[in-house]
Amino acid sequence: MGNVINLNRFRKRVEREASAKQADANRSKFGRTKAERSAEETRADKAKAQLDQHQLDRHQIDREEQP
Repeated sequence: MGNVINLNRFRKRVEREASAKQADANRSKFGRTKAERSAEETRADKAKAQLDQHQLDRHQIDREEQP
């Protein structure tokens, strides 16, 4: 005869591990200083601005294709 397994213990252990993983993610996401958050926001704004500068305007492309 096999060993009896308590499924509630297994379920609770899995839930605790998932909760710990979520807590770790939240600490890294929300546990930053104001200076770190503002620096990250500045970096993101610069990256978005640089990407927008490289975007082609559809009207310019249409004019260039016409003979």
